[in-house]
Amino acid sequence: MAFPTAVNSQITDSVTQANVQVLGDAPAIAMGNLFQATAQALSNAAHNATVAQQQTNIAAQAATTMGVALLYSLDTASTGKATAAILSS
Repeated sequence: MAFPTAVNSQITDSVTQANVQVLGDAPAIAMGNLFQATAQALSNAAHNATVAQQQTNIAAQAATTMGVALLYSLDTASTGKATAAILSS
């Protein structure tokens, strides 16, 4: 209880207890904020990794498609050239 003042002692005690509660809750609130920020950062990292993996898979699929198309076109081109050489002789 506070020292005798012109204010009612019950009001002084009530304000003092409210201030003490704020100070007592501060560490728990700070840790809660830290946990939320950490969880948000980790979820952003996981999402970014997933998107990067998807983009890499798309690029790899496009490269494979182009490689297969090139292999098929080389066979067709060489066959056409050989056929033209045979027909011209």
